[in-house]
Amino acid sequence: MTPGQPATPPAPAPASERGHGHHRATPWPEARALAARAGAGAAADRPPVRVPLGQALGRTLAEPLRALTDLPSFDSSAMDGWAVAGPGPWTVREESVLAGHSGAAALASGEAVRIATGARVPAGATAVVRTEHSRTGPVAGPVLLHPLREVVPGQDIRPRGQECRTGEELLPAGSLVGPAVLGLAAAAGYDEIAVPARPRVEVLVLGDELLTAGLPHEGLIRDALGPMLGPWLTALGAEVLATRRIGDDAEALYEAVTTSAAELVVTTGGTAAGPVDHVHRVLDKAGATLLVDGVKVRPGHPMLLARLDAGRHLVGLPGNPLAAVSGLLTLAAPLLAALTTRPSAPTPPGGTAPPSAPTAPSPPTAPAETAPPSAPTAPSPPTAPAETAPPSAPTAPGEPLAAPLRDGVQGHPHDTRLVPVVHRDGLVVPLHYNGPAMLRGIAAADAMAVVPPGGAEPGRRVELLALPWPTEPQAATATPVSSPAPAQGACFT
Repeated sequence: MTPGQPATPPAPAPASERGHGHHRATPWPEARALAARAGAGAAADRPPVRVPLGQALGRTLAEPLRALTDLPSFDSSAMDGWAVAGPGPWTVREESVLAGHSGAAALASGEAVRIATGARVPAGATAVVRTEHSRTGPVAGPVLLHPLREVVPGQDIRPRGQECRTGEELLPAGSLVGPAVLGLAAAAGYDEIAVPARPRVEVLVLGDELLTAGLPHEGLIRDALGPMLGPWLTALGAEVLATRRIGDDAEALYEAVTTSAAELVVTTGGTAAGPVDHVHRVLDKAGATLLVDGVKVRPGHPMLLARLDAGRHLVGLPGNPLAAVSGLLTLAAPLLAALTTRPSAPTPPGGTAPPSAPTAPSPPTAPAETAPPSAPTAPSPPTAPAETAPPSAPTAPGEPLAAPLRDGVQGHPHDTRLVPVVHRDGLVVPLHYNGPAMLRGIAAADAMAVVPPGGAEPGRRVELLALPWPTEPQAATATPVSSPAPAQGACFT
């Protein structure tokens, strides 16, 4: 077991054996670790697929990338100039060697031939002399090539196999496929590569109060999760089969869960103990095993993770939009990362460092809503060399992303808190509109900060959860929180 890694918990009980009204919530770091282990266990039985290079960007290698040829596959010229044999001066032959064309006849000692970058070096050549490091003459008679600098045997020749030999491992399995990896694979002879299959995911949106179009009216509200979850899950590497609206119908939910072809079913709402919260009862009926039944995190503590059967799981998200985002980042993202073997900054096994004493809450002030983003009212944090690095860069390979807070954040007394933030001037700034039912903050954020129980004072480094799409930190215009008291009151649901 890795040092600091939490001990493997006892086997979870079936859903029917656990009380839903007073379930025992799992600490946030442990919940993420459980989700990752669930994904890793399911990934072991999933065969990889081979995809064309043009479809592999952003995926991971399912097997080591081994060279199918020597690189380069022949001795080639590293520069435009002259291929020469033996010591100079050299008699110039009236021909040129171009890249992609058949090579010239072998050179005898004392001969030279013009050569282009990337062209095959003729047999007998001992060096390449750059054009700018040579001169030719005389005008009449045989043309001679004279070096302007010392010529070292082998100079500016790329020998066959300089980069790798056939069969050599270029990258290990699990490597993220970026543009450079695609180029390397092509150079090494690949037309397609093996990657983990995209996990099939189905989204089930619950709730009779949801509208799919138009303005809210008469107690009905727009469905914000249906349009959001599919693209978010796709960005996490999933193949989203469908987003279906079930309403508050327990039988329809049971039918959808038990007949879904997805490896991961994601539900929204219905995870608490209200009169139309059917998810627990459906899991009981389906014989599912609860792995996580509530998490010590705000927002989103009623989230859950269940194993439906071999290789299939269900993540139950709360119905409030930001609480659902919290569930995605806590349970769905680690599970999908393990299924796709995506490299990701791991959460420290023991969670974040023990929190410092929380900053005393300041009275909320109305002007804070319109305060300039660059004018913090909290004391500036002390400057430290480690904090001058870009906040999005981990301090060492394998470490989680982290950055110091510009402003203090009030925490929950016992639970981890996830707060939308933006990067600004080497710090991260907590945003307003971070209540469980709000999306305005996360829509402007470029990360979610992990605030430990008790809160965090200005200058404290906090773990960051990256969002799975490109962000432009300096372009953020959202209003930051300018005091340790949370905007909109202390709503932690």
